Amino acid sequence: MGLDDKIDNAFEEKKGEAKEAVGKATDDEDLEAEGKGDQMKGSLKQAGEKVKDAFK
Repeated sequence: MGLDDKIDNAFEEKKGEAKEAVGKATDDEDLEAEGKGDQMKGSLKQAGEKVKDAFK
């Protein structure tokens, strides 16, 4: 897994955490759900990169 990919995926997770927090604070369920989705995407991308690295 390249360093750029790690940084991008971590950023996507953190961005999702921030969206989720803002959504909770403002009672915006759509924003909260979007934040959770962003976190999940970042986690899945990291897992995929780890699998690719395992087969190198």
